[in-house]
Amino acid sequence: MASGATAIAYETVTDASGGLPLLAPMSEVAGRMAIEAAANALRRPAGGRGVLMGGVPGVRPAKVVVLGGGVVGTHAARMAAGLGAEVAIIDRSLPRLRQLDELFQGRVRTLASTMDIIETEVIEADVVIGGALVPGASAPKLVRRDMLPRMKGGAVLVDVAIDQGGCFETSRPTTHTDPTFEIDGIVHYCVANMPGAVPVTSAQALNNATLPFVIKLADNGLAAFDRDPHLAAGLNVHDGRIMHAAVAASLGFDRASPGKVHLVAAE
Repeated sequence: MASGATAIAYETVTDASGGLPLLAPMSEVAGRMAIEAAANALRRPAGGRGVLMGGVPGVRPAKVVVLGGGVVGTHAARMAAGLGAEVAIIDRSLPRLRQLDELFQGRVRTLASTMDIIETEVIEADVVIGGALVPGASAPKLVRRDMLPRMKGGAVLVDVAIDQGGCFETSRPTTHTDPTFEIDGIVHYCVANMPGAVPVTSAQALNNATLPFVIKLADNGLAAFDRDPHLAAGLNVHDGRIMHAAVAASLGFDRASPGKVHLVAAE
């Protein structure tokens, strides 16, 4: 704000369907990686329960609960179901749950989000994937500390929302070199910037999504914000002011600058 820079956040640029097109590629990567991470963390040498994600004939597979039915949750569920796990997705949007039910053709359970449902499912889970996200704001805390002692010993929490503060009360950021820690017998995987572990895939996916917006900025300069409301939604700071309401609230400011922002310089 003090520098006078115009700052655009990948996390708040939108598209016509209300999605986050610049966040989606990294969410796709992180969602898929979350299941790989969970499968490794479930192994006994890593401190987990010693459960194989897909089980074997005669032995039940791991129970995976995915919090959030967005891009992260969808890709995590796809990977977990592909490995043969028993998967449930919890989301507060009934239209989204209907879409997921149709997408997975009954291979994944869909549940409407309530605190009772979350608590019941988390306590019975072998793996919980935290994929809940509020655009521009801190992630909601969906798993409380007092739930951990009632979970299965060696169960795994993977907090994909850690870059937005995490959706587990006990989460704290970790690294790829030291990815997990244990609280009350529950393994936490809270690596920030998960896609950084696969930079070739991540960079190519992100470039594909970013290029159209970069071209608009290159062709139109600041006028691009007035011409494209979806790019304008990504505008976080301009002329020393925070322009995005959720970002302002998350950082403790009273409000963002109200009204439409006209950035075209007078000729």
